[in-house]
Amino acid sequence: MNKNLEKKRHSYSHILAAVIKDIFPEAKIGIGPAIDNGFYYDFKDIDVSEDDFKEIEKKMRKKIKEDLSFEKEIISKKKAKKIFKDDPYKLELVEDLDGEEISVYKTGKFIDLCKGPHVKSTGDLDPQAFKIDRTSGAYFKGDEKNEMMQRIYGLAFENKKELDNYLKMRKEAEKRDHRKIGKNLELFMFDEEVGQGLPLYLPKGAMLRKLLMDFAMDTYLKNDYKIVSTPHIANEELWERSGHLKHYAEDMYGPLTVDEKKYRLKPMNCPFHVKMYKSKTRSYRELPKRWAEMGTVYRYEKSGELHGLTRPRGFTQDDAHIICRGDQLQDEIMNALKITKYIYSTLGMEDLIFKLSVRDPKKKEDYFGTDEQWEKAEKALEEALKSFGQTEYIRDEGEAAFYAPKIDIDAVDAMGRKWQLSTIQVDFNITSRFEMSYINSEGEEETPFMVHRALLGSLERFLGVYIEHTEGMFPVWLSPVQAWIIPISEKQDSYAQKVRKKLREKNIRVSIEGINETLSKAIRNGETQKIPYLLVVGSKEEESQSVNVRFRGEEIGEMSIDDLVQDIEEKSKK
Repeated sequence: MNKNLEKKRHSYSHILAAVIKDIFPEAKIGIGPAIDNGFYYDFKDIDVSEDDFKEIEKKMRKKIKEDLSFEKEIISKKKAKKIFKDDPYKLELVEDLDGEEISVYKTGKFIDLCKGPHVKSTGDLDPQAFKIDRTSGAYFKGDEKNEMMQRIYGLAFENKKELDNYLKMRKEAEKRDHRKIGKNLELFMFDEEVGQGLPLYLPKGAMLRKLLMDFAMDTYLKNDYKIVSTPHIANEELWERSGHLKHYAEDMYGPLTVDEKKYRLKPMNCPFHVKMYKSKTRSYRELPKRWAEMGTVYRYEKSGELHGLTRPRGFTQDDAHIICRGDQLQDEIMNALKITKYIYSTLGMEDLIFKLSVRDPKKKEDYFGTDEQWEKAEKALEEALKSFGQTEYIRDEGEAAFYAPKIDIDAVDAMGRKWQLSTIQVDFNITSRFEMSYINSEGEEETPFMVHRALLGSLERFLGVYIEHTEGMFPVWLSPVQAWIIPISEKQDSYAQKVRKKLREKNIRVSIEGINETLSKAIRNGETQKIPYLLVVGSKEEESQSVNVRFRGEEIGEMSIDDLVQDIEEKSKK
């Protein structure tokens, strides 16, 4: 978000709060920041519904046209407590602030605790470039222990044209919502009795997932990775040693007691891979080790943050760890980048954004590891990007994890939305915690580098994104069902079975459908289900030992079985 637009969105939020206070004088107000696409403000003791949105917008536009100044004033905490004496939420926020002086902003009669910045006056805002969007419940300061407030969301852009474009794009996004498509195509489901955030894959969804996993793992095997497999739970002591219990406990599920020992569902796969590496003494000649698995992990997400496949509580990662020498690090990272590019290109998502996250050089004390380790790792990541030919990338200072730098890769979908999916992460922390080593060429122990890399990332998240990117119209090779055979009448049932058998012998995923429906309805259903090939068989086709082919809604015409197989195989090439 650019700074100027952020100021405008923050200013809209203050105008919203001023209007709500006019309508509900007893309202208590919480926090109202700018966010992506707009703003929100939290309130207590109000009751706003969608029916009120037009009136709120009307009153906001009136204040915008009044050209009210945003006047900043630095005041003492003591004075602030007097100003907000009737608003417990603002009083709590005042207490949270350090120092004895704080800033407030006055807009007309409305005054708010705020550090800014804002536009100079409401007249700097476009009265047609915002829209009250929706309401929801929200805990004060995002803490479940606090009271629930009513949050009012607004959209805001530079001008009405940008707002209209966003609304148009959002309407398209709603049409592509993977939860809706997943239900219509019978790919996956959720069930409250099973548990929130735990997806159940139906036959077609499970086939889609298998095809994607097979593609990824076959790609890794071709690039000299080895497959490993690890359990879903581990002794709590392992998570203490790895540091997860200290740094990640809020995202982990509570302990399970087994034989008087505590176990935890795994949130990560890395400690298992480390343990396998340490099962014997390693030589420099053995490195690099590239170990990959489709590892299912479990992380606690708040119920309000769950969102279909893109934000579940149980998910599977195409997780791999590369353990290598320092002189191998750059090449290993570059190879991971090449594989990433190949995978996304094959899947039809070629627009990628690369981000290099490094430490803040002014706050070195906040990071684990030596200067030498950080300099070597950051240089290896940067040189790998350049050697790979990726000269355009975003360098984010201070965005590295506390234990090492990383490359994040965003995929851009068909609607231009950016999704952070792939990560290539160096790690000094775990190699130190587990005292990992190898015997170098001088016969001495040396600490290896370890690279975490998940290229599809979470399979669930990727599938959610990919369903929306393709609108459920998957490439032929990835389609759970590649063809429907539709007999015109029951007289062609035996011929339909014969065609099915021939296609199945060629490993084509095919079924016979529409037996009790009219031909037009069966074809319509097949197209709704996004089936690539619809094969109509009647007496004419039976006589000529052929099928009448429709591909993606286009009438192809009569085709022999052999030609059909060749066409499907050709269109199934990656």
